[in-house]
Amino acid sequence: MENKKVAVLFGGCSSEYNISLQSAYSVITHLNTELYDIIPVGITRQGNWLRYYGSPEKIPDNTWTDSGECIAAVISPDRSTHGLLEFHDDKVITTRIDVAFPVLHGKNGEDGTLQGLLTMAGIPFVGCGALSSAMCMDKDIAHKMAGLAGIKTPASIVLDQKTAEEELLPLTGGLNCPLFVKPVNAGSSLGITKVMSKKELPDAVRTALDHDRRVIVEEAVEGFEVGCAILGNESLTIGEVDEIELNRGFFDYTEKYTLKTSAIHMPARIDRDTAQRIKQTAAVIYKALHCSGCARVDMFLTPEQEIIFNEVNTIPGFTSHSRYPSMLKGIGLTFEQIVDRLIRLAMEP
Repeated sequence: MENKKVAVLFGGCSSEYNISLQSAYSVITHLNTELYDIIPVGITRQGNWLRYYGSPEKIPDNTWTDSGECIAAVISPDRSTHGLLEFHDDKVITTRIDVAFPVLHGKNGEDGTLQGLLTMAGIPFVGCGALSSAMCMDKDIAHKMAGLAGIKTPASIVLDQKTAEEELLPLTGGLNCPLFVKPVNAGSSLGITKVMSKKELPDAVRTALDHDRRVIVEEAVEGFEVGCAILGNESLTIGEVDEIELNRGFFDYTEKYTLKTSAIHMPARIDRDTAQRIKQTAAVIYKALHCSGCARVDMFLTPEQEIIFNEVNTIPGFTSHSRYPSMLKGIGLTFEQIVDRLIRLAMEP
């Protein structure tokens, strides 16, 4: 049987560009070449689309664009093309794509924009659809949808660019410090500030507005963060629960990718019944937000053993040491099996 052509999409106009390169390398090098023909398609920070013909080894250190092995290319929205248009000097070459594997984190990749293009093109793709991706990326909408499903969320309010500084204290009057001030649409904890006093709010709001037009201010949750890796469409496979141990501050961009003062415990240091409750809660959130394919659901566990929703990552980190594959490894799935199952899920009718 002929190999399926898999386009691995990476890079992008996002502050998480470098993380995408690491994830893409892991996905590309773990795909079974006896089953799949791999078509790497990189998007530069400036938004240029390029079909990459070089070695995967040049992707993680961002030298892939310097290799002279790139051709300008785009996904055609025309369903009759069902694939990629490559712009050579004297001709345009069409390459059919059977399935796309987006590995773009954050804005312009994880927020439904790319998923909308692939849907228009009629190309099946790994992961959540356009609506689900957009809802999960929007922290305010995600919390509201989870709340409607009966899941507890942190107390919060949403501000925007029009909110005057003198309005901050009245608007946050019902919230108790410490507070987290976050961009509504952003990834990797960028633009987030932990506020211990409300006099710190103006600076924190300005920082968040550098990353998005809307800001969510929410009460900090006492306890620690736990995560669930979920794989599936209707029938769900849920990995082991993991736990983030913080020695100070919060799990910001630096901590996520260096673990300088924090640690991730997999499995989490909790009893079996609590782990099962967390998995059940994650499954409710996954379905409430219409997720499919894969997602990592992050929650808090309080000292009173309450489970409180934090966020959903619809394209979680996909490096070989990332939390998502690590949690699924905990139930016996290898990285190769994970990427293979994701492609098969994407191609389900």
